[in-house]
Amino acid sequence: MAILLDENTRVIVQGFTGKTGTFHSSEAIDYGTDIVGGVTPGKGGAEHLGRPVFNTVREAVKATGAEASLVLVPPPFAADGIMEAASAGIRLCVAITDGIPAQDMMRVKRYMRRYRFENRMRLVGPNCAGVICPGRAMMGIMPGHIYKRGVVGVVGRSGTLGYEAASQMQALGIGVSTSVGIGGDPINGSSFRDILELFEADPETEAVMMIGEIGGPQEAEAAEYARDCMAKPVVAYVAGLTAPKGRRMGHAGAIISAFGESAAEKVEILRDAGVTVAPSPAELGSAMAAVLATKAARSWKREGRGVAAPAFSVPGSR
Repeated sequence: MAILLDENTRVIVQGFTGKTGTFHSSEAIDYGTDIVGGVTPGKGGAEHLGRPVFNTVREAVKATGAEASLVLVPPPFAADGIMEAASAGIRLCVAITDGIPAQDMMRVKRYMRRYRFENRMRLVGPNCAGVICPGRAMMGIMPGHIYKRGVVGVVGRSGTLGYEAASQMQALGIGVSTSVGIGGDPINGSSFRDILELFEADPETEAVMMIGEIGGPQEAEAAEYARDCMAKPVVAYVAGLTAPKGRRMGHAGAIISAFGESAAEKVEILRDAGVTVAPSPAELGSAMAAVLATKAARSWKREGRGVAAPAFSVPGSR
């Protein structure tokens, strides 16, 4: 199974008829995502990409039964779009938009706390690559062809490093169950821990690749959860080993401001929690291959079948 979405998830796109919305909606449709319509205020009643256009999310949900929304709305209006999705009963919102002011996201977080936890919309992003379940559905901006269907869950703050991990694993014959980009902003919807919980509960995910970066406490919180609650192995990489303290690097949230927020400190915390840390971006795939081979060998031993050959070829191991 997949986490968050699959080929049966009914999806709408907010910002559907704009240039960005049109491009990424077309990509998602071609990939097999069930895009049932879109929202562009003032263009309700029209048709775009063969799907109906609505003025509001509430109208779209009522007419199509949509349960997920992909937000490709410009930054000044994106926070209102996210809150509109929550108000309309959307269960999953993936906000791709970059550049949403932190104050706007504080307003979104306060608004979502009005709902009881069991009724609260799950928000992924903003400023993220989105979510892809290889061969099933995609809500995001990632290149779908580099994702092979398989057993590794991927979660990361950096979209491009997530692509790199998927590409390296594909080259080694390792597939992905679901890949989730949680975004690099300091105030986002879903944390590493939130997604790790979903992967731990997913019977088809056997291991997790976590890609972090400097700034914020999320990696430390994820390390604690992995140590205390996860039976599945986790491979991690933390970007920004050479980043100077106090200077923002790339993402809005990538700034070291306290102990435990530098890459070196996060690596130490993760290793202490039993997480395998890849030494460089070039070794994301080989690190996961080694972990999966070790996991397979242990499984064979438990079953009394002797020591199995590694399931994947690890570069440099021969």
